[in-house]
Amino acid sequence: MSQHFTPVSSGARLSDQVAEQLAAEIKRGRLQPGDKLPTEARLVEQFQVSRTVVREAVSRLKSLGLVDSRQGSGVFVNQHLPFAPLHFEAQLAASQEAVIQMVEVRRALEAEVAALAAQRRTSADVRAIRQAVKALDEAVQAGRNGVAEDVKFHRAIANAARNPFLLQTLEYLGQFLHGVTEVTRANEARRMDFANDVQTEHLAIVTAVEAGDADQARQAAATHMGNAIVRIRRADPTFWQQEGERLAQPLVKGLRTSF
Repeated sequence: MSQHFTPVSSGARLSDQVAEQLAAEIKRGRLQPGDKLPTEARLVEQFQVSRTVVREAVSRLKSLGLVDSRQGSGVFVNQHLPFAPLHFEAQLAASQEAVIQMVEVRRALEAEVAALAAQRRTSADVRAIRQAVKALDEAVQAGRNGVAEDVKFHRAIANAARNPFLLQTLEYLGQFLHGVTEVTRANEARRMDFANDVQTEHLAIVTAVEAGDADQARQAAATHMGNAIVRIRRADPTFWQQEGERLAQPLVKGLRTSF
C-alpha cells in the first residue's frame, strides 16, 4: 500500500514532524511489521524537506524501536514493535453516546494540551493559532461546516504543547475524532446560538494560551469540550436520526485524517 504524507512546515522541528507522521502510519497499522518504508527520495518529495531532515526522522524512529535498517535494502518496520496496537470496537462507534464518549476523551487530552501550550507557546505558535481560528470563523461565515479548519485549530494548539507523546496520541485518535468533529459541527451549525457559543469558547482558549495562563487555558479547553457534550445532548431527535448516524460512519471506517 502506498503512503501519502502531508508536507511539513515551520513550528515544531521538521524532523520531529516527519517522524510523527511515519510513526502514526505504523501505529495505525498502515505500515505493518516487515514493511519497507518509502525510499529516502520519496519521503523528501512527499514531506518537501531535505534529506538531512528525513535521515534525522528515521534515526528517531530507530531510537524508538519502530524501524531498523538492512544494509543495501532500505529501512523496514520492526518485526517486534515496542507497543501493542490499539483498536476500538467498531460496533460501539456509530451512536450518539459513542460521540459523547469520544468527546470525553478529547476533553481529558485537550485540557492538558491547552495548559502545556500556554506554558510553552512561542510568538510563532500564537500567530499560527490566531490564523487557524480566523480561518475557522471565515469558513463558518461562508456557510461551510468548518471541520477541516476546526481540526487545524486544535492541531495548532497541540503543536505549541511541544509534547510528542500527546501529539502522537491525538494523531492516532484523529481517525476516530474526525467523525466526531463532523457530527458536533453539523449540530452546532444548525443553531446560531450554538455557533456563537463555540466561537466564544475558542476565543477563550486562544486568549488564555496567548496570555501564558496554563490554569485558565486548561479550564477553557475543558469547558469547550464539556459544552460540546451538552450541545450534542440537546440536538433534536430528527437531527440525530437524519444526520448523526450518517456522519458518524467515519468512526467505523477508520477515516484517515489528522485530529
